Amino acid sequence: MSLVIRRHYQREHYSTVFSPATGFFARIEEPGHSEPFWSKHGPELIDISITNWCDRHCTTCYRSASANGTHLSIADYTMIMEQAASMDTCQVALGGGNPNQHPDFADILKITRERFGIIPNYTTNGRGLTNDVLEATARFCGAVAVSAYMPYEDLSHTLSRLNSFGIKTNIHFVLDRRTIETAIEWLLHRPEWLRGINALIFLNYKPVGRGGDRKRLLSGSTRCSEFMAHALGAQGTFRIGFDSCMVSGFAPSDKVHAVSYEACDAGRFTMYVSETLRAYPCSFMETDYEGIPVTKSNMIEIWRNSALFREIRRRLSQPPCHRCSHLELCKGGCPAFPEINLCAGRNRSPNGQQV
Repeated sequence: MSLVIRRHYQREHYSTVFSPATGFFARIEEPGHSEPFWSKHGPELIDISITNWCDRHCTTCYRSASANGTHLSIADYTMIMEQAASMDTCQVALGGGNPNQHPDFADILKITRERFGIIPNYTTNGRGLTNDVLEATARFCGAVAVSAYMPYEDLSHTLSRLNSFGIKTNIHFVLDRRTIETAIEWLLHRPEWLRGINALIFLNYKPVGRGGDRKRLLSGSTRCSEFMAHALGAQGTFRIGFDSCMVSGFAPSDKVHAVSYEACDAGRFTMYVSETLRAYPCSFMETDYEGIPVTKSNMIEIWRNSALFREIRRRLSQPPCHRCSHLELCKGGCPAFPEINLCAGRNRSPNGQQV
């Protein structure tokens, strides 16, 4: 596989550059053209739940995963990958449940990279990281994300295991009214055991699944501004990042270059497929929206023409805060769960007045 994958889309007037080694990805517009609003050739990344099996039974699980969860078959996964490759998908994010406890997980990683040339990444709760899984991860994956749960001593052990195999590792920390205090403490006094990670990524809490408690919404915290100030000023041995669901809280900031903002890309550059073979613009929509059944040849049709995907693009292109001067940066925030948006100016006009 080449060190850098370059693709040009003449009809859409842009190119993509992707490095499997580093995960670097960029869209480069042709002179005189702006970045496309969505990629008509297909999703650049597909989020795939390969299992809904998990034995942690966390009360905050947005997918309500359990030990009764089902696994996606190798045949169905291969069918998805065949279509993904035809759409020039660069990466897949494997999730669950706990994906690395899928009985065929090592084969899934190998198929993804060796047969289809697509880079697999996955998020784990830390359980089931056997030597076989870690060896396959080191050989085929771009990176691994570990979900941050208490007790954090378990997280420390998981990081040590991944580091011993030389695996690029990120931490996913779900930020809500309850956890923001810990997040601020980590930013001010970084735990020693976080050394060696690639990045600490903060994810905005979504009120879905077993975690459907609106009292925990980050937007209701009085410490958001404090957290953001510490996060944007943080310096240290690893990077700080955020999911696109938090972008509305940072728009604008004189500490963040405009090119670094990535608004919601659901239905624009990414899609989600569940272990039950249903497609959605975003994995958090599975509880409240009707997914579209995936067959062996219809993913591009779903992507381009399905009512659900078209509706999400419409919401992102025509948000209720369309007069806000910061709209170009955040696209109005989340199109599915507006209550999670953090932007204090989301109802402001270009001259800064409330509308």
